[in-house]
Amino acid sequence: MWTCLVEVKTAGAPLRAEQVDAYLDIARANTYDGVLTISNDITDGCDRSPLEIDRRKLGPRGLWHLSWWQILTEAIVQHRHHGIEDPDQAWILGELIAYLASEASGAGGFEDMGPHWVAVRDGAPNRALRAGDRGVRDVAMRWDQFVQYLCLGLSQDLGKRVTQVRPRKQDAHARAEAVSRGLANDGVMEATVRVPNAAGDVVLRADLRARVTQVAVKVHAPLEGKPTTRVGWLLRALAGARPDLLVSAHYASARQPITATLAQVRETRTQLNYPQDHKRPPREFTVALVRPMGQKRGRGSGSFVSETRAQLFDFYRDIGQELRRWEAKPPRLPEVLETVSSVPTPDPPPSVAVDAASEVGNAIDVASRTSAGS
Repeated sequence: MWTCLVEVKTAGAPLRAEQVDAYLDIARANTYDGVLTISNDITDGCDRSPLEIDRRKLGPRGLWHLSWWQILTEAIVQHRHHGIEDPDQAWILGELIAYLASEASGAGGFEDMGPHWVAVRDGAPNRALRAGDRGVRDVAMRWDQFVQYLCLGLSQDLGKRVTQVRPRKQDAHARAEAVSRGLANDGVMEATVRVPNAAGDVVLRADLRARVTQVAVKVHAPLEGKPTTRVGWLLRALAGARPDLLVSAHYASARQPITATLAQVRETRTQLNYPQDHKRPPREFTVALVRPMGQKRGRGSGSFVSETRAQLFDFYRDIGQELRRWEAKPPRLPEVLETVSSVPTPDPPPSVAVDAASEVGNAIDVASRTSAGS
């Protein structure tokens, strides 16, 4: 028998560390297998708790966490993309999805950027942020949750597991420290999202000093052709894209890429040429969509959450899912192959012909004498 204690929170009710600690004590006293918490707090895995718990209290027991948004995502992926054969189970799952998707259930996704958002947003342009400030760290941790929320949202629509790219051994607290340093030093929060089989990872960047958000993807340039030919390959891939996209060409040994709008590159492909050497081929291309940053802390119109989410989904719909990795074409045979019989045999030189005739004559003489003697 496997036994687990479950603690559930909905809406804005927070998980409390002292409550979970008490459950762990009960689990240890009764030799239960562990404790599971469910709330609107989003983590990057079911083995990651949003609370700071003394791991020494766990022993052989487990502590797991699921967000309502993760449960809803799994239900949608199974129902919409994988399919449920049993009609009764399919109906029940559909009802569960409808219930969890309703605001009345209290099982929401990412709510807002927190009570310190406005202070951090306004302090970034003035370079007044410190990595150790409580507000900066709170916004950094909410940014990490927000990125997980976006990954799960893409997973719901794509039916594939979308993940955040990060160092393998970096936990949530280490990521919060890294984001806090980025806010304090540059006023920037950045994350990388990976969609299976996409041409490249999607980089999401929020610049609080410039008050803009950028969504970009980097792809390798073709390995064949002139520089303008390689740029033409990218233009064909972006045939239906909006003209205000920023396109950058990266060159080997160059500190900065060459950047222009897609409209400018469409007008003149040489816009992306390397200035000192027009024959130098680009190594990579970056395609980016830049928009004014949402200012509000909540999820409504004009908020950071809603505007950034819309920007990411628009970019992937128009650019991310249309780009393909460049592949070299296989070598081709000639249209008409020459056969061995069609190749003319050259005449031997005169001296070779004379020597061959004399050798044949000698062979005939020897054969005649041998025949007469017998």
